[in-house]
Amino acid sequence: MEISIAQLTETTGAIAGAMWGIPSIVLLVGTGLYLTIRLSFIQFRGFKHGFDLVRGKYDKPEDVGEVSHFQALSTALSATVGTGNIAGVATAIALGGPGAVFWMWITALVGMASKFTSCTLAIKFRVVHEDGSVSGGPMYTLARALNLKWLGVLFAVFTLVASFGIGNMVQANSIVDGLGYIFPDINEYRLLLGVTLAILVGLVIIGGIKRIARVASTIVPFMAIIYCGAALIILIFHASEIPSAFFTIINLAINPEAAGGGAIGAAIQYGVARGVFSNEAGLGSAAMAHAAAKTNEPVREGLVAMLGPFIDTIVICTMTALVIVIMEAWGDARPDAYTGAALSAYAFEQALGFCGAWVVGFGLMFFALSTIIAWSYYGDRSAEFLFGERAVLPYRIIYTVLVVVGAWIPLNLVWNIADMTNILMAVPNLISLVLLAGLVKKLSDDYFATPQQKMR
Repeated sequence: MEISIAQLTETTGAIAGAMWGIPSIVLLVGTGLYLTIRLSFIQFRGFKHGFDLVRGKYDKPEDVGEVSHFQALSTALSATVGTGNIAGVATAIALGGPGAVFWMWITALVGMASKFTSCTLAIKFRVVHEDGSVSGGPMYTLARALNLKWLGVLFAVFTLVASFGIGNMVQANSIVDGLGYIFPDINEYRLLLGVTLAILVGLVIIGGIKRIARVASTIVPFMAIIYCGAALIILIFHASEIPSAFFTIINLAINPEAAGGGAIGAAIQYGVARGVFSNEAGLGSAAMAHAAAKTNEPVREGLVAMLGPFIDTIVICTMTALVIVIMEAWGDARPDAYTGAALSAYAFEQALGFCGAWVVGFGLMFFALSTIIAWSYYGDRSAEFLFGERAVLPYRIIYTVLVVVGAWIPLNLVWNIADMTNILMAVPNLISLVLLAGLVKKLSDDYFATPQQKMR
């Protein structure tokens, strides 16, 4: 069994590497850059207004939808603020060097425009059912706006598969990986831990988006405060080293002489791949959560949604990266056995002693649990689009069972599967963003032409 898994890991790694080559990077970053320019740098000019919307300044309880702006953002962040911020950053640095972090930043900045576009369209073309529930996302945008239902079906299929990888097994696996650094004997209890996680997940997702949003809006702020608080303590005590860490990241990202032959290519590849894994900009997944928001104004939810990549990658991922670089837990100083969450735990432990490892280990539990819960909604919306409402319950059962499987499968194999499904679901979504960029520009121009006092 070990030999076959090793072979499968090697094969999927080769496929994932090929799929995340230059064409994919150009497609993702290029689309985000195109939308940034086409929408007149919406991520900068709409930034403050987006936070006003999250604070509830323009909420209208009578608007169509199931959850508030804050709950929609919390649900989307639950799906993105997870192992990508702990394990993903560490993996990017381990494989691509600190320069990979720079390309994570670039992916996030242009990805804000991609996410704005995707989530604006999700509100515009969502379906509101008779009972008030909502279905939306790229598959509905492709079907209703472009009459490309077949492409919407492809997106839904890829998302369904991706939900089992990026949203489920990667998260369950990384929980065990992180806790294994604190409790070396945890591997003996992987099955029990997986079953426990599965039960917790099942209790939440059976209640649909409203229960998921309630749980997410509670967990996300809590876990962000604990994890970011610990990272801030480390950075405050090592404040004098922060400028040098930023220089290291930027220098190794763009300076061939400093990075060495081939290192910049690795930095770009792993930085973009892990950046997309972290913030999901360009994938279209978050659009399904934001489609449920209570608003009749599509642009408003787009502005709320674009804050996700900023919070997730520019803020939280950067904190993790700075701790790893400052504590020199990379390159020749990195213990060979440590990758993913264990590497982040090692870096935090160097700064805070055993408390640092515990913060990462238990923080990872909350991050990953919330991600598993949120991604279940993306999968069940895809199942509903493909097979109707009758498919939702069977999907949730299968999804819950795979939590146990994810806790057992080797880490590298799970990451490879996640990388493959990520790019597959991104392609149909990016096609819709490019083809409908003109419509989104008109919607945003009309919105910002309205005096602020009338936006209420």
